[in-house]
Amino acid sequence: MGLFGRKNTESTTTTATLPVDPALAALTGDYTIDAAHSSIGFTVRHAMVTNVRGSFGEHEGSLKLNGSDPSASSATIDVKIASIDTGIGDRDNHLRSGDFFDAEQFPLMSFRSTEAAQLGGDKYRVTGDLTIKDVTKPLSIDLEFNGTATDPYGNERVGFEGSAEILRSEWGLTWNAALETGGVMVSDKVKLNFDISAIKNAA
Repeated sequence: MGLFGRKNTESTTTTATLPVDPALAALTGDYTIDAAHSSIGFTVRHAMVTNVRGSFGEHEGSLKLNGSDPSASSATIDVKIASIDTGIGDRDNHLRSGDFFDAEQFPLMSFRSTEAAQLGGDKYRVTGDLTIKDVTKPLSIDLEFNGTATDPYGNERVGFEGSAEILRSEWGLTWNAALETGGVMVSDKVKLNFDISAIKNAA
């Protein structure tokens, strides 16, 4: 089941819009990301042979969903850098330091969408501006719509999960150390992971 309706482009003389599924149209509205049931994390290659996984424990954001036109949908996310957690305190402190994120001077990582599109079925792509430290660059996030449900408290929820890859050096995260066997301690490529549960705001 797709979240957004599609336009019928088979005819060369007319362009008609397919009827919107009422169940999907009902999802149109503003949502608040439920940080307690969402996760924003990352995976990065360490010492050329293993992966380090981490997450940001504090974040907030919102979604504006349109049940018939994906281009009218949008998303915002703000992540508190100091909440980074890789399971090792010394490593987390290094990541917070000026060598990496400089969390004291740049406390937030933010994403502001500029467009959204359906790729087919339940798959979507949200493109926007990702800001880390004082650098803002475009980022596209591929997402899958996991559906909707009403929780025991009467909240209407939607779920998305997805990922994107960045080169951290493009956002000024350039610290590294050479290995005696060749290569570097931390890869430039970082995979960002998103698992989002959002609650529809009261009308």
